[in-house]
Amino acid sequence: MPLALYALAAGAFGIGVTEFVIMGLLLEVSRDLGVSVAAAGMLISGYALGVVVGAPILTVFTANWNRKRVLIGLMVIFIIGNAACALAPSYDLLMAARILTALAHGTYFGVGSVFAASMVGKDKQASAIAIMFTGLTLANILGVPAGTWLGQQFSWRMTFWAVTLIGLAALAVLILLVPTDRSRAAQSGWRADLKAVSRASVLLGFLTTVLGFAGVFTLFTYIAPLLTQVSGFADTAVSPILLIFGGGLVAGNLLGGKLADIRLKTALIGSMAALALVLAVISAAFGNQTAAVVLTGLLGVAGFATVPPLQSWVLSKAVGAGESLASSLNIAAFNLGNALGAWAGGLAISRGPGLENLPLVAAGFPLLAIVVALASFAIERRSVPSPISTHQTAS
Repeated sequence: MPLALYALAAGAFGIGVTEFVIMGLLLEVSRDLGVSVAAAGMLISGYALGVVVGAPILTVFTANWNRKRVLIGLMVIFIIGNAACALAPSYDLLMAARILTALAHGTYFGVGSVFAASMVGKDKQASAIAIMFTGLTLANILGVPAGTWLGQQFSWRMTFWAVTLIGLAALAVLILLVPTDRSRAAQSGWRADLKAVSRASVLLGFLTTVLGFAGVFTLFTYIAPLLTQVSGFADTAVSPILLIFGGGLVAGNLLGGKLADIRLKTALIGSMAALALVLAVISAAFGNQTAAVVLTGLLGVAGFATVPPLQSWVLSKAVGAGESLASSLNIAAFNLGNALGAWAGGLAISRGPGLENLPLVAAGFPLLAIVVALASFAIERRSVPSPISTHQTAS
């Protein structure tokens, strides 16, 4: 694999840290800025909103740039945004800085996925995308715990200064290792791009992504209370168990890339089915502490095994016109899935079957994703003429 893929992963690592580290620093931020914990939690929602809005806008705006220039520009936005977070004197300015930082997220992963796939042969494209996303998974294992510790020991502002330094290092690696790409991020104009991403197969691909990742975050958002209140773990045990979950993310991401390179459709359906199965089994496993730890790790494997197939599937439906835009919008779809899952999980806990049955609620989302994916496959088959009909037409 080209070294440039690991440069892309370095940028993904920094973005992953800044997205998730705030979850462990809500108390520190709320105390320092004089806001409630709930208000501090809105910094997570604000970031997600920035991803959803920024992905299409920046992708279209940078359509005439070569891809290396796009990635470097996005990393500069990332650096400025995190420095602004560290300096923010008020909650409102911190929220604005978080949204600014998030603008780079969707387009970085979107354009980066297209760039990664273009560096290798067709039989390795999903694995190349998985390598870039490995930076995001490693952020959950290494960067987020380290950033949380730094913020708790010193100041949450120190964490954002550290992430700014990570961004500077990633920028240097991108400049040095990523080749200057002769092709542009998009070559066909924004009207053609919008027409390409509005095709039914692409839209169904986005919906598959939303539903698939909603299943992961319906459960993962509330993993701490599940482990403490249902499995009976002490609060101090949650972080080590989440490290196991993070290890599962890395393994699942690489496994999903390998399987998608072999048979994309099978990997897409199979990973969703595996996710639904793990979520269903977890419902019973959380009653036993050993089983809960094992299944939490498997949730990481199954959850991120879906990422390379989902991203590769959307890219395969938007080859050429709309490729970068479709890729960026699919990153936004992942974030919409996160938001949908967190909302559905909260609703299930407060008004539905309760915390202990949350995994069963979560399992319904990947099953719905399978139905949508199969519908997309059916549309694809109808749109491609059979060899017999083509031969008869030619005759």
